[in-house]
Amino acid sequence: MNERILRVMEFDKIIDQLKDHAATSLGKRLAVQTKPSVVMEEVIQRQKETDEASQIVRLNAELPLGGISDIRASIKRSVIGGSLGTDECLDVANTIYGGRQVKDFVGKLEETYPILEELVEQITPLRELEQLIKSCIDDHGYVMDSASQKLRSIRSSIRTYESRVRDRLENYTRTNSNMLSDAIITIRNDRYVLPVKQEYRGAIGGIVHDQSSSGQTLFMEPKAIVDFNNQLQEASVKEKQEIERILQEITEQIALEEAPLLINIEVLSDIDVMFARAKLGKQMKASMPKMNDNGIIKMQQARHPLIPKEEVVPNDVEIGESYTSIVITGPNTGGKTVTLKMIGLCTLMAQSGLQIPALDGCELAVFQHVFADIGDEQSIEQNLSTFSSHMTNIVDILKKVDDKTLVLFDELGAGTDPQEGAALAMSILDDVISRGARVIATTHYPELKAYGYNRENVVNASVEFNVQTLRPTYRLLIGVPGRSNAFEISKRLGLDNHVIDQAKGLIGVDTKSVENMIASLEDSQLSAEKEYEEAHRTLIASEELHQNIRNAWNQYEQKREALYKKAEEKAERALAKAREEAELIVDEIRKMKTETKLKEHEWIEAKKMLEEAQPKLRQKQNDQQPSAPAQSKKEIKAGDEVKLLKLNQKGTIVEKVSDKEFLVQVGIMKVKMKRDDLQPLGKQKQTYEKPLTTIRGSNYHVSTELDLRGERFEDALLKLEKYIDDSLLAGYGKVSIIHGKGTGALRNGVKEFVKKHPRIAGQRSGEAGEGGSGVTVIELR
Repeated sequence: MNERILRVMEFDKIIDQLKDHAATSLGKRLAVQTKPSVVMEEVIQRQKETDEASQIVRLNAELPLGGISDIRASIKRSVIGGSLGTDECLDVANTIYGGRQVKDFVGKLEETYPILEELVEQITPLRELEQLIKSCIDDHGYVMDSASQKLRSIRSSIRTYESRVRDRLENYTRTNSNMLSDAIITIRNDRYVLPVKQEYRGAIGGIVHDQSSSGQTLFMEPKAIVDFNNQLQEASVKEKQEIERILQEITEQIALEEAPLLINIEVLSDIDVMFARAKLGKQMKASMPKMNDNGIIKMQQARHPLIPKEEVVPNDVEIGESYTSIVITGPNTGGKTVTLKMIGLCTLMAQSGLQIPALDGCELAVFQHVFADIGDEQSIEQNLSTFSSHMTNIVDILKKVDDKTLVLFDELGAGTDPQEGAALAMSILDDVISRGARVIATTHYPELKAYGYNRENVVNASVEFNVQTLRPTYRLLIGVPGRSNAFEISKRLGLDNHVIDQAKGLIGVDTKSVENMIASLEDSQLSAEKEYEEAHRTLIASEELHQNIRNAWNQYEQKREALYKKAEEKAERALAKAREEAELIVDEIRKMKTETKLKEHEWIEAKKMLEEAQPKLRQKQNDQQPSAPAQSKKEIKAGDEVKLLKLNQKGTIVEKVSDKEFLVQVGIMKVKMKRDDLQPLGKQKQTYEKPLTTIRGSNYHVSTELDLRGERFEDALLKLEKYIDDSLLAGYGKVSIIHGKGTGALRNGVKEFVKKHPRIAGQRSGEAGEGGSGVTVIELR
């Protein structure tokens, strides 16, 4: 695609919007480079990528791209032997972390997204490099003491020297405060000094490093602390050298991971742009077009992407099957040029992998070339007229047109004699159409209104004009050429009827016939559209009625099933009661067995006959639910309640032995049962995880730690109050409350609660091995 067509179609404005939706500097830089592709497979792949991202965006799932930055320059410097600064190293660590977050995010998605999954598969986590950087540099870019044992030792000595210097200087401020302009210790040239009054310079003695603007105060380093300051300076130099060594070591490790880091950056850039295209599509309420290489364009309710949704008028556009060319006629400001630009811009967007603002089911073609002659581009420097400027552009277009080309002509043949211009326009159209190109042209010439009726593969179209309001509606009417409406407009504006009648008599018979034909076509189309809308409303009403009937039937079925179930439950209760009474009677008779001649097996047989006398209740039938056999095959897992069909008992699944055998808890016994002998009851007993650390006391099992992280403030305090009571009942002397650091609100709330509780003897923050300030240790009494 040449740059001129991108400029004429205002494609750069679409790219600006795309860039705004990118989340990272990497994505923004790649978005700006977006260009239409002329390779069918590449366009289809881009559209599939955008569609996958759109599915995730519709779920309001936010891709975690925070912290990712363009670290390619830092990687390059590390490879050529340079040393990276702390901020650059942090950017590398944060980018590695961001890549891992994206990988985890995609892995947790419930649906399958093949393209996205294939992309994140290329991301290398590089945990060791990230941990190395994070263990040496904090979030503010400060190299921590833990970076090396030597650095820890150097900083320890620095703190010792600083302490000695301050002690000496503070002694000066206490004993010689009258000689000082202010009793403070300050720093000049990286050395600790005192603000000494000018007249006491000799009394203090030492080195002058600076003076105030008035000259009345000298910043002096007393002789007694010169050696200490020197030692401090030497330690500071060693500290700087050690930091440089640590950063150089980190830089070398980054250089070793050059290849995976660059791949990570490339993949994250592609993913960012994928989601930027999806977000832009959501903003435009766009849809994914079906792409073809046959020059077919079909769009319903297509909108110009750069016109606000509340102002734009949607239009249906179709070209490439029944006809390959459209000639649009109509008045100025009627929307002809907007229609041309909309078709061209949507084509360029689709070939760039962007979705288009039209209804679902739209179809667009992949063109090798898109040409446009739109607007007045005459050059004053070249002294070209409007007509000459257009013809120069058209000549250049005609040199390159083939059957894989979309050509857009605006006011073809304008700027010269009407008859010659119309003849030239028809000749140009004939030439372009003969080469198999797809052509859409706008014109004012009345001669071209009949053009579509005399040529194959050409159809007329117009932009609708409302004579009553004297305003264009901006609706595109395919198959109907535009008419001038001059007489109707003049009449509504107040021109006398005799003048209008005389004008009508001056126009030719052919012109009258054409105008009458156009008017008839417009009336027929409007009538057909009204009938279509009426049929559509009837269809919608029928579908609503059908849905209401279906809902009513489902409600009836549910009510019937509920009544059946209620009757069955009542019958089961009656049978259970009768069985219990029969058991009592049997037991009483067995006690009198010595007085009778009946044998034991006769009692067993009688009991069996009693059980078999129980009627079989109907199984629930519901079109919306699986039948009983299907339910019995429902997946069961540990904790599920089941019915043991052979024993007629209820139990709980303890564990899965195999696919066909389970261990079941029945009362105090555990038995192995086959899967076919178990029926899920749709319930699951609540289970609790065993605490990591428990202490037995007063018949309680309570953890010595309570984790409140992630709890709402009020809920956390309620849990804390109950936990303290349980811990007291368990007889604990000390417990730990884990509240995390965060904003400090939960930590402060816990400490306030602890202060007011009468059974708490004391509290303290956790030590390094206990969780630090994220934990409060409580002593109970």
